[in-house]
Amino acid sequence: MGELKDTEVYEEELIDYEEEDEKALDSTKPSTETVKKGYVGIHSSGFRDFLLKPELLRAIVDSGFEHPSEGTSYILTEDLSTTIFFASSLVQHECIPQAILGMDVICQAKSGMGKTAVFVLSTLQQIDPVPGQVAALVLCHTRELAYQICHEVERFSTYLPDIKVAVFYGGVNIKVHKELLKNECPHIVVGTPGRILALTRDKDLGLKNVRHFILDECDKMLESLDMRRDVQEIFKLTPHDKQVMMFSATLSKDIRPVCKKFMQDPMEIYVDDEAKLTLHGLVQHYIKLQEPEKNRKLNDLLDALDFNQVVIFVKSVSRAAELNKLLVECNFPSICIHSGMSQEERLKRYKGFKEGKQRILVATDLVGRGIDIERVNIVINYDMPDSADTYLHRVGRAGRFGTKGLAITFVSSAGDSEVLNQVQSRFEVDIKELPEQIDTSTYIKLIILDIDTLRHETEAEKADA
Repeated sequence: MGELKDTEVYEEELIDYEEEDEKALDSTKPSTETVKKGYVGIHSSGFRDFLLKPELLRAIVDSGFEHPSEGTSYILTEDLSTTIFFASSLVQHECIPQAILGMDVICQAKSGMGKTAVFVLSTLQQIDPVPGQVAALVLCHTRELAYQICHEVERFSTYLPDIKVAVFYGGVNIKVHKELLKNECPHIVVGTPGRILALTRDKDLGLKNVRHFILDECDKMLESLDMRRDVQEIFKLTPHDKQVMMFSATLSKDIRPVCKKFMQDPMEIYVDDEAKLTLHGLVQHYIKLQEPEKNRKLNDLLDALDFNQVVIFVKSVSRAAELNKLLVECNFPSICIHSGMSQEERLKRYKGFKEGKQRILVATDLVGRGIDIERVNIVINYDMPDSADTYLHRVGRAGRFGTKGLAITFVSSAGDSEVLNQVQSRFEVDIKELPEQIDTSTYIKLIILDIDTLRHETEAEKADA
């Protein structure tokens, strides 16, 4: 990044951080749920319940989160079973009504459950843009996540043209950011702490009018003392009277009190049992093998598995580059993303993969948290993650928002086996060895079917009940 602190704290820390099983779903679903002949419905009227601005509802519809009349999505899987996903997730249903009233929020929820939409929609709902004033500040720990959040704000504010958003991170000449701020002050600022702090110290960015202060993947930012100090310094530059919201998929009991020090009587939403953090719809397997056998096995998997897009995680920059080179030589059109490449190149590759231009991504844990690429249905841990938390965030790149996915982990040492045991114990999931044959329907991504046809089928089922 632009500053030494950015480079050493955010980049290198990301090299190995670098972005639901049925039981878990059962324990969280409301009593009004109906299950009948393969259909599952959670009775909620979705985003319209929240009395959002018409401009936001229109953007939500455009984004495909809500069917205009009923707020439901009807989706058909390869095995012809149907799942009905309502427009708002349970996390959104709990958080948004309070967040749009300005309440402080701490939210821990599964990867892919729509936490970003909570703070983006609630902030856009409340903002009354004033020229020259920053009203909302969103901090996150990686450039890729900052870029993604900025994109989400732009998407949901499509019909709110008076609201301007900008993203600031290291790796870009700070003069570019200074010039941008000089020409037009954004109402919503998204960025990494190092660059935001540099802009405030140089008096190019003023935060005295901030009304909404948000940390995404807050545990990663507050567990590091250096990063926490940066966040605290930025926090002190904002008004005392403001809304604070923090989100993460993993939030230990030790870090929760740290989060609450930034807040006033927050609404707290935690997964009651860490076992519920495992992803619904995600099939998980491991393969025991020796280190020299990994490349051949990976080739076999990529040949045998059906995938929309796959992310392959490795433990270092050098391994990412070497594995990507090997895959290309084996005629697999892969790309890699890691902290050793330029910011411009990283974002170019990330954007291309997100848009579906490439199907295979080799990455360090730089893309292990928060990064949302909806076409990914397979994650392969070529190298075992260093902790159960990192495992959860990695495999969460597949099975986003409750859809199906497959996670395969290579186990090649006693240390790998220990981490795998920790994952199974902590999340109460039984990860079995990969069978010789695996049913494609257990991990294929969902595909959209004609909504009206499925609605009529659903109504007919109800009439027969």
